[in-house]
Amino acid sequence: MAIQDDWILMGGGMPHPQHCPNRKDYIVTFSEPHDPLNPKNWTTRKKLSIATTSCFATLVASFNSAVFTATESQVLQTFSVGRVVAALGTSLFVLGFAFGPPIWAPGSELIGRRWPLCIGMLGCSIFTIGSAVSKDIQTLLICRFFAGVFGASPLCVVPAVLSDIYDDTYRGMAIQFYALTVFGGPFLAPIVGEFVVKSSLGWRWTLYLSAILGFANLLSLLFLVQETFTPLLLVEKAARLRKQTGNWAIHAEHERVELDFDAVVRKYLTRPLRMLATEPIVLLVSMYMSFIYGLVYALLKAYPYVFSHTYGMEMGVRALPFLGLFLGILLALAFIISQHLSYIRKLEANNGKLVPEWRLGPPILGAFMFPIGLFWFAWTGFKDSIHWISPVVAGVFIGFGVLCIFLPCFNYLVDAFLPLAASTVAANIMLRSAFAAGFPLFSTQMFENLGVQWAGTLLGCLSVAMIPIPMMFRSYGALLRGRSRMLNGV
Repeated sequence: MAIQDDWILMGGGMPHPQHCPNRKDYIVTFSEPHDPLNPKNWTTRKKLSIATTSCFATLVASFNSAVFTATESQVLQTFSVGRVVAALGTSLFVLGFAFGPPIWAPGSELIGRRWPLCIGMLGCSIFTIGSAVSKDIQTLLICRFFAGVFGASPLCVVPAVLSDIYDDTYRGMAIQFYALTVFGGPFLAPIVGEFVVKSSLGWRWTLYLSAILGFANLLSLLFLVQETFTPLLLVEKAARLRKQTGNWAIHAEHERVELDFDAVVRKYLTRPLRMLATEPIVLLVSMYMSFIYGLVYALLKAYPYVFSHTYGMEMGVRALPFLGLFLGILLALAFIISQHLSYIRKLEANNGKLVPEWRLGPPILGAFMFPIGLFWFAWTGFKDSIHWISPVVAGVFIGFGVLCIFLPCFNYLVDAFLPLAASTVAANIMLRSAFAAGFPLFSTQMFENLGVQWAGTLLGCLSVAMIPIPMMFRSYGALLRGRSRMLNGV
């Protein structure tokens, strides 16, 4: 065979070797069904260790995003800036969440899950230290934004880790604890933050504390979490087999993957945007989740305002009502877990084939509970003649509705677009984070100018308008998925 001009020569005058007779015979896979190298076959203890450590990374990032709300009055005085500029410390961090997925999503599918998690937590902690020691507002805000970009890593990567180690039966339950950390952080952060600010430590220690948690989690990730990305594990298996057998034709499919910038942009930037533009399920469900997520950050400003202005509670004490919201999400988690046995029975009856619309029972209940809580909070929290416990109890309904809507809807998107899960999750995180970033900038002013009762009523009416969304997709979701161009083109 004549060697073409653009061919790379073997060297030493040697001819090119013959092709392998059948390349598929040399591709490494797992030995089904009980290969111990397959993450889904790892021990329960090992899975729990990985899942817990990874979900804690999400808790640290979400805590960091919200803890700054407790410092804004002190930041305002320290740097002599306006209230909106001080609120940018929270908004820019959340906006960083929107810019992170195009980096971390492709990274997790090229170099695995472990290193993006570690790099993300390291970068988030370093930039949080930068915020804490900043001498001017510009440095603080820039560091907060980049801390958010790095902090987006667990938001993107942890669902993939849980999908790597759990099958269809338990993946949904694992995602439930991930969602708990997404909302648990913002609801607990104001309590911790306000008591730290109130103490002799000062506002900068809220950021030092977040960084300390980040570095502690980084050590846990390094020592307790091993790689879970199946293609990368097969690369390691192929390397061991080559060394063991001396047959250098043995390889894993992932070793043939080449870094293609155009493909990365298409899959993780333009494809998520196209999904939002062309897939009604992705757009409407993500919009609903964005509204819920945005209200979480609005409540971070509304709760201190209501309980200080209406009930005269001092800093620290006024943040304790957030425990009502946290109790609500715990009750919602218990309710969703109670539905898991029913889900398993349906899965077994359907020969292991999941139907994504099975996920949409709790969101229908949550869609009603959420506005009930908002109206209750609005019309009992605007005058001190009504006992403060009433708006606190309303928060239980709000928290219950938040998780009942957000968590199953997230699972629904993943299940409905499983072949495109990475792009779907990226689209969802980008939209909801960009949407939520604006809420801290106007929520306090809205409650001041409209009054607690009418500001809450406005938000409640918007949530009522969205009640039909989970009902619609439970009835017509299968039809829309069948007509999906992107799913049919996979």
